[in-house]
Amino acid sequence: MTFGKFLSDRLSRIILWLACFAAAALFLTATGTQTGVLLLLLPPLLLVFLTVTGTDYLRERARLRELENILEGLDEKYLFTECVPAADRLYERCLFDLMRRAGQAMIGAVSDARAAQRDYREYVESWVHEVKTPITAARLVCRQLAGEPRRKLDLELAQIEAHVERALFYARAETPEQDCVIRQAVLSDIVSEAVENHRTLLMQSGVRIETEGLAQQVYTDKKWAAFILGQLLQNAARYRSDAPVITLSAKPMGNRVRLTVRDNGIGIPAHELPRVFDRGFTGSNGRFRGGATGMGLYLCKKLSGFLELDIHLTSEEGKGTCVALTFPAKENLTKM
Repeated sequence: MTFGKFLSDRLSRIILWLACFAAAALFLTATGTQTGVLLLLLPPLLLVFLTVTGTDYLRERARLRELENILEGLDEKYLFTECVPAADRLYERCLFDLMRRAGQAMIGAVSDARAAQRDYREYVESWVHEVKTPITAARLVCRQLAGEPRRKLDLELAQIEAHVERALFYARAETPEQDCVIRQAVLSDIVSEAVENHRTLLMQSGVRIETEGLAQQVYTDKKWAAFILGQLLQNAARYRSDAPVITLSAKPMGNRVRLTVRDNGIGIPAHELPRVFDRGFTGSNGRFRGGATGMGLYLCKKLSGFLELDIHLTSEEGKGTCVALTFPAKENLTKM
């Protein structure tokens, strides 16, 4: 708060003071008071006015700075009114009492929302575990078939499992700290797990997997990293070329490791690249081929942020897509 703004806020009071001064001067003049006496009275009155105004300004500025420091020191800003020391003036006490009541109502609403979110997450996780039972049963029935029906059913079941897994990680992404544990892992193990999870889709899509330099130690959550990699493999298989190849290669970048996932698929139009990580964005390829949800890359980006993975995507329409995942160094991790 500047002194100019303070005076502007109290303009009506200043005008009232000046009006009182003028009225008193007119009264004294009308009663025969000499002009010299009036001039002698003016400096003390002006001094009193400036003293009162300056004292009010300094007191209010100090109070505002105290309140700003309290607010800046809080992690949960909505608890501000609960932490403010008692005010000296009645108006401020009444104002903060109203704000405190409003804050308590908001805290109650936030608590209810968090409880509902927690219930939803628990329901989704429970549903995912329950739905895996009929999927497993369907796979056992599928083994009794042969030929094209078995191939088609295998592929559809793989798609169902992919959607179920995506739903599970979408729910977990709201509270990642409850499920994610960052530890040392071998990159080749993560890649193998991701490929195995999507083996049916990759085989029936005719995708050839090539690997290079995966014997690297990284720091991440193995399950979450495999999920992210699985989403990239699904996209590469879905938007494949006639002779699809996915190359996974890794190389050290100082004390970090970069994993590159490159395909020779149909690529992404240049004008769509800035939006590929947006929630629900399917793009022209997804709309043309169908079955896209726009959630895969969105989840990759969101989970990568918690794992402290740098994710970067480049693509050229008609030539393929390349996604680079850079794993952090151990000493740079904040969630280790």
